[in-house]
Formats: sequence, structure tokens, C-alpha cells
Amino acid sequence: MKKLSLLLIFLISAAITSADDPYRFFDWTVTYGPISPLGLPQQGILINGQFPGPKLDCVTNDNIIVNVVNNLDEPFLITWNGIKQRKNSWQDGVLGTNCPIPPGANYTYKFQTKDQIGTFTYFPSTAMHRAAGGYGALNVYARPRIPIPYDPPAGDFTLLVGDWFKAGHKVLQQSLDSGSALGFPDGLLINGGQQAGSFTGDQGKTYMFRVSNVGLSVSINFMIQNHQLKLVEVEGSHTIQNTYDSLDIHPGQSATVLVTLDQPSKDYYIIASSRFTSIVLTATAVLHYSNSNLGVFGPVPTSTAGGLDWSMNQASSIRWNLTANAARPNPQGSYHYGTVPITRQLVFGNSAPVINGKQRYAVNGVSYVVPDTPLKLADNFNIEGVFSWDGMPNDPNNNGNFIGATALRFNLHDFVEIVFQNNENEMQSWHLDGYDFWVVGYGSGKWTNDQRKTYNLVDAVTRHTVQVYPNGWSAILVSLDNQGMWNVRSAMWARQYLGQQFYMRVWTPETSFYNEYSIPHNALFCGKAIGQHA
Repeated sequence: MKKLSLLLIFLISAAITSADDPYRFFDWTVTYGPISPLGLPQQGILINGQFPGPKLDCVTNDNIIVNVVNNLDEPFLITWNGIKQRKNSWQDGVLGTNCPIPPGANYTYKFQTKDQIGTFTYFPSTAMHRAAGGYGALNVYARPRIPIPYDPPAGDFTLLVGDWFKAGHKVLQQSLDSGSALGFPDGLLINGGQQAGSFTGDQGKTYMFRVSNVGLSVSINFMIQNHQLKLVEVEGSHTIQNTYDSLDIHPGQSATVLVTLDQPSKDYYIIASSRFTSIVLTATAVLHYSNSNLGVFGPVPTSTAGGLDWSMNQASSIRWNLTANAARPNPQGSYHYGTVPITRQLVFGNSAPVINGKQRYAVNGVSYVVPDTPLKLADNFNIEGVFSWDGMPNDPNNNGNFIGATALRFNLHDFVEIVFQNNENEMQSWHLDGYDFWVVGYGSGKWTNDQRKTYNLVDAVTRHTVQVYPNGWSAILVSLDNQGMWNVRSAMWARQYLGQQFYMRVWTPETSFYNEYSIPHNALFCGKAIGQHA
């Protein structure tokens, strides 16, 4: 009887847990279809006939089930940019963890937006598919029990901003494969067009704008004519609520701002413009006051943003809101990251070597080539000859350049300092799957140990993608508390495609569901993993 009572209590508890964490089901069919983002017809990648793809709205801790049917003529995967995939790198949707979905087949992603809230995106991780579409917004809203550090806005608008090429994704891929660089984009888009329509609000009310840079290579500056942007969140972290005339947002990054319609009743330009480019690309939308009879008029305003120093100073001004609740009911600042001993320190330098007569991109001299077997599967089934452990030099300088697939090994709960060193003359943008991290410093020139004296060890913001300024460095701290195989990559997609990426394996010998879930029963198998079973 006692065992029966305990079982009954367990079942009731499970039911309550299930009720707290609802399931949301999505069926997505991926196809080619005609689009005209720059006014000329192109072949795009559509999800359920849409470009950009459907907006995926959910709530903290929701269980997300997305059945993706691939009706393209080549393998395809979607990755969920910024979703941590707690204990579940099996669902990350990159070629180091998942076999791609073959043409005519499907794969059902199953993941949880565990302990997250904020503005995120999804996009294709295979080949150069991202250049044709297949991307969309993924917005995670707070559970009602978790107070947010601002009054609920009167409305919520999503803007997907990015550079665009007239050439199709297969043409761009062939060009990269032949050894050519990507080149300069042909335009800038907001929600799939150069003129993105209007967003309507009532005078005197405050609205939320979620802005994500989904482009391939170009940093953007975002502004709304005559209106202030109050920054409240970046990539899942509540920020000190500074106000800005405009915001720089780099490839792979997202920012959420509140805008009060406190100007005379008329229409105003919403402007996204390219940053640090000799030719300035611009895309616009319209902020429409509901009681306005006046459309936008006059020239599109130009951004007042300054140069690289201005941008770096703005980035340094974005701070963590230490008293705001996180997705769990405890303040963001309850974890004192600045007092945690560092167990390992690494410096990663990007470069653009020519290898075997072709343009490649590298990290510490290693240009990554995607093997036909995902690293996660090879590690799980002890398949040899797929990749090398720790095959990357520790020093980013004076290395020879070579091609290979490598994963760096870390222990679960390591606390790591990573410096991204950029010795090139163009902006870089780095992303880490499975985590967010504290951006503790930016600087110019070559990083040295003395730079640690400048780190922000109190209220540095956490995010999943960090920019690195030309001939400069950015430093992050990350607590490796999420077991799995995780992609570290350039968010500038041609650089990622041609080798500027690698993997981190975070692991402990203790086998437990508290650390990591097992391989899913519906896992796809490819390469040397064919014949294995989940």
C-alpha cells in the first residue's frame, strides 16, 4: 500500500509538471518558391509557403515539437539560434550534432525553451541555404509567475533584418567552393523586403520592437525617426534600460527595445542601414500613428552613429540588469560570475588563409571541413576516423594553416575564459551554441594578460553572439554547465561555411539524465553511423 501511495504521488507530481510545461506542436514543410525581396524574382526557401518563415511564439519552459518535412532537392537542417538545448545537443540542428534531413524525408525536433526568455531566431544550418531564406523569429515570453522589469507593452513587433544577394544560394555556394570570396551584398531587407510596410500604434503608448540581424555578413544600425530606443533585453538577458538614438546589431545578434509613441501624430521612418561598409545599404519600414493622416515624407534620415570607437563604447554601455528576474524566479545577478575561479583560458584567432589555392577561413590556423558523420554520433558510438580531439593549437599566431575537423574537450562545470582575437580589418561575429556567456571586455590591438584589469566582473551582459572589432579583441567568460557537443562558429555565414568554426565537447564520465539526455529514438543516421541504432 505504501509503494502504491508513493507511485500515486509520483504520477500526480508528473501530471503537475506536465501541466506547468505545455507542449506546442508545429508542422513545417520546406519548399522552394518564387520570392522578390529586391524587386527581381528569385528562387527562395519557404516554410509553409512563407518567406521569412512562420514566427514561433512560445513561453519559458514550453516543450516545442516541430516536424520538418524537407521537400528541397538537397539535405536540410534548421538550427535554433540562442536556444540552449539544455542537456540536449541532439536537437541543436547543426551538422556536428545532426545528420541532415534527406530530400523527401522529415525529422521531428523535440526541445524545451528551458529557463529562457527573450528574442531569438531560427535558420538553415546546411550549405548556403540561409542565403535563400528558411529563417524566422523565435520569441520566448515569460511565464506569468515571473515578473518582467517593465510595464507590459501595448504591442509587440518583430523585425528580421539582414543583407541579401540577388544570386541564388547554389550560385553563391559554387562561388565559395571555387575559391572566391562572398562579395558585397546587393541589398538590405526588413522582414523580407526593402520596404517592409508599416507597424501601427496609438499615440502615447509604448511598444516593443524585437530586432534580429539574420544576415550573412553585414552589421546593421537600427533606428526609428525622432524616437528613442529603450533597450530592455539582448538575446535572453534583461539589460539596464539605457536609451539610444540608434543601435548597432551584428550578424547573429538580437535586441529588444521599447519605443514610446510620444511624437506629433504622423508617420515615421524605421531605418536599418549597413555599418562599416563603403556603400551604405538601407531598408525601411514605417511607424504609423493610428490617428495619423500624414504619411512619411522627405528623405530617409541617415544614422548619426559614429565609427568603430563609437560602436565599441555603445557595446560596453550595455549592462546586465542585476535586480531583474531571469527566467527562473531569482535575480540575474545572483550568480557572481566575477568571483568564480577560471579553470581554463583560450585565445581564438580568426584568419583568412588561402589553402590549396582556394580561399578558406580558419581558427588558430585550422579550417574546419564538415565530415560525413556528425561528431556527436561519432563520439556516442566510438566511431574512429571522423574527427580529431584537441587538434587546434592554443596559440592563434604563427601557426601553419591546414584543413581538419576538430573538437576541444572540456569537463562539465569548467569555468572558461575565451578571448576572440581579430587581426583582420573587418568586423567579426562569434556564436556559441548551448550557452550564453558574459561579455567582459572589448579592446583594440592584441590582447594581453594585462587586459584582464579592464574586464567588467560585476554586470557584464550575457549573450550568445559577440562582435569582435577590426584589429581588436573581445573577451567572454562562460560556465560550461550544459553537457553536449557544441558548435563555436562565425556568425558570418560564408566564413562559417569555409571553415571558421569548430566544436566543444563538454562531458563528464558520470552517466545520468541529470547531465544529458540519451540519443533520441528518431535520430537520423548518415556516414559511418549508418547501421547504428538509437
